[in-house]
Formats: sequence, structure tokens, C-alpha cells
Amino acid sequence: MERAKSRFLFVAGLVFFLAGFGFWLGASSLDLSASDAKKPAPPAKVKETEREVYEYLETFGKAFEITRARYVDEVSSKELIEAAIDGMLSKRDPHSSFLNDEDYREMNETTRGGFGGLGIEVTMDKGVVKVVSPMDDTPAFKAGIEAGDLITHIDDTQVYGLSLQEAIKKMKGKPGTKVKLKVFREGKEPFDVEITRAIIKIDAVKSRKLGDVGILRLSAFNENSSEELKRAINELKKDKNIKGLVLDLRNNTGGLLDQAVAVSDLFLDQGEVVSIKSRGADAGRVYFANKGDLTKGMPLVVLINGGSASAAEIVAGALQDHRRAVVMGTKSYGKGSVQTLIPLGDATALKLTTARYYTPSGRSIQADGIEPDIVVNRAKIEEFKEDRSFSESTMQNALKNDGKDKLAGTKADRERRDEDRDRNDYQLQRAADMVRGLFFMREQTALPKTEEEKGGKKQ
Repeated sequence: MERAKSRFLFVAGLVFFLAGFGFWLGASSLDLSASDAKKPAPPAKVKETEREVYEYLETFGKAFEITRARYVDEVSSKELIEAAIDGMLSKRDPHSSFLNDEDYREMNETTRGGFGGLGIEVTMDKGVVKVVSPMDDTPAFKAGIEAGDLITHIDDTQVYGLSLQEAIKKMKGKPGTKVKLKVFREGKEPFDVEITRAIIKIDAVKSRKLGDVGILRLSAFNENSSEELKRAINELKKDKNIKGLVLDLRNNTGGLLDQAVAVSDLFLDQGEVVSIKSRGADAGRVYFANKGDLTKGMPLVVLINGGSASAAEIVAGALQDHRRAVVMGTKSYGKGSVQTLIPLGDATALKLTTARYYTPSGRSIQADGIEPDIVVNRAKIEEFKEDRSFSESTMQNALKNDGKDKLAGTKADRERRDEDRDRNDYQLQRAADMVRGLFFMREQTALPKTEEEKGGKKQ
């Protein structure tokens, strides 16, 4: 009798906890203002009777009690409950998860700016770790890790069977220590790579010139990205020879939603940037650009690839839909969902998928990604080696070049230029060519028309 009573109290307590938590979650997960929100039809609700919910919870209570009492090794109630919550979330999608006190503390350290790791954004795919993107100038980037790589072993430990959080913990560690990864890359045999962990600090914005084209490299959307990008644009605009800009979003895994909106706003004169649709009273919200394009309509190309995700896809989709930029590169990752970090009040939290992103034209980014206007695959530029076995210098008794010593540094200088990363970046070179083409077209369109072209007649 006492056992049955205990079971009833446990299940009843769990029901009231979940009901109260559900109410609190609905009120606090997203701040969606009704004043500027669209009201799309909410998704179809799962029809369940209250009796069915109680029956499901009672089944959970039985499973909990049996596992705690009869599992081969003693296990705490805390471990079982946390595992149950994590299982509930991880079965929904790859980005929802339960963060225990240690996970939550590590995430807060990460968002504050530096952490000991490899510098890769990862997700789970069919039981193994999949690289969404390496971060610029990090140990993983320098070691040659690429978007789409599958990590099957970490320090000889098989990844299959681990949760995403467990795999990430194994890759993180004290700066200066090493970790060995077994990597599977399509079209190649599995290979091992050893990477030395380091403090990961990301410079969100880098700018430079490629001849007469300004290059804006945006690697992350943190709280300062839009302001840094604004300063970089204003600096490039001082050079009157700049014909246009390339916004490089390759391997940008995203970040803050408000920064994606602010970055898009720098290039748009007005209009919708992105909408998000979720459940609850506020079924969605639309974000708009403010009046005024910082670049004054300057020719713009956006570069994306399979490592461009989330906020990067919002920017590319918005500029593409408004025909403000030509999007080049390869198809983006396709992460069109919103994750909200929800503290539970006991040093733990939920990272919960709460909404989906849509471009201004209503396209869902989720799973489909952004298709570039012009596909430009990665390619290697190689210098054609001309056969010099027969030339003036090979002739018998040929005269020597008396200026040879004076030009000794020319070859070395040329080799250094050839090794420059931009010069060997095929996608970037094609993007710069497109900017020049757009500039030329705009200049031709802006030429004053003759009287005949205006429809008049010469006298």
C-alpha cells in the first residue's frame, strides 16, 4: 500500500511540475512582440486527453522506479532524471539538449569569449560528430578540418553511443594539450589528425582590399559584429577606387539573431529581413530593416558554402530575396531553427528549439539552406609550367644576362605573391570579378542618353 501511495505521489508531483514548467516555458522562452508580428496559422496540435497524459506519466514513473531499484549498477535519481530529460530533447532535433550544471557553466564561459578547444562548430549526424564549420585561424582550421567532415573517434574512443555534449567535452580541454581525431571525409580514406587545443577567441570581422574590391570577412555573429562591420565598411569607403564589396560568410556558423538583422540592415534600404514562427500566443515575429543603405547601393556579392549556417543564412537569404546582392559559392548548411537557452533555476538549463526562420519571400531555411545565384565550387589554381628546355638560354655560347644580379629578388617576390591566400582562393577571386562586372554594368546604365535614345530627333 505504501509503495503504491509513493508511486502515486511521485507521478502526481511530476505531473504538476511539468504542467507548471510548461506554463512558465510558454511565457518566457521567446520575447515575441505582438505589435510587429505576423500571425501565421499555428501548427496542428497533438490531440491528447488528460487521462492519456497521466497514463504516460505513470508509465514513466514505473520505468523510473524499476530502473533505480533493479539496474545492475546503483544509479542516483538525479542521473536518471537528467538522462530522461536529455533523451526527451535529443529525440526532437540535433540542437535541443539538457545542460546539467557543468554543461551550463561551460556554455556561459564560452559565450563570454575564450575557451580551451579546437575551434569547430559541430552537430550529431547518425551517431557521429559532424563538422558544421571550422572557425577561422583556430587549431582545427589550421589542421585542415573541413565542413562536412565526420569525426568517428576522439583519442581512440568511439563516438558512436556518446551524446553531443559528451563528445564536445572530450574535444575540449586545457590549452596546449593534444587530442587525436579520426576523420571520415567523402571521397577519401579515414585518416587521423592530431590537434593542439588552444584558447579560442574569434575576431568576428576582418577587412582588406583585393585590388579595387573591398573584402569583408564575417566569421561570427556576436554582440559587436554589426558595429565592427559598420566601421570596416566606412573605412573601405574612404578609398574612392573601391568598386564594390564582397561579404564573405563562408564557414560562418551563425550566432545572435539580432546581429543577423543588424548586419542585413547595413546593406538594405528598407523591407523585411527575416521572420520567425513559433508556437503559443505570439505565433511569429517579423524583423525589418531601417531606412538607409550604408553602402549607398554599392555592388555587393555574398559568398557562402556548406559551413554557412543559421544567422549567416538569414543575411544571405535577405540580401538575395531583396536582390541587393549576388549570392555565390555553394549551398549553405540549412539550419533554419531558433534555439533558446532556458535556465531551470537550479544551475541547469534547457537549450530548446523554439522557432523556425523564414526569408522575406517566405522560404524556410531549415534543411534546404540557401541556394547561391551562381554556383562556384572550390577549385585549386595552379600555374601552368611552360616547357623551357629549349630557349635562348639553352643555346650554345648564348650571351649571359648582365642584369641578373640586380633582379635577384624578383622571383622570390613573385613566389610570395603566389602564396598569398587571396590569390589562391578561387571562390573569392570569382566573387571579386563579379563585383567588378556589376560595377561596370551600373556605370554603363548610368551613362547619359543621347537625344535619339530619349526618343528625340537630331535637327
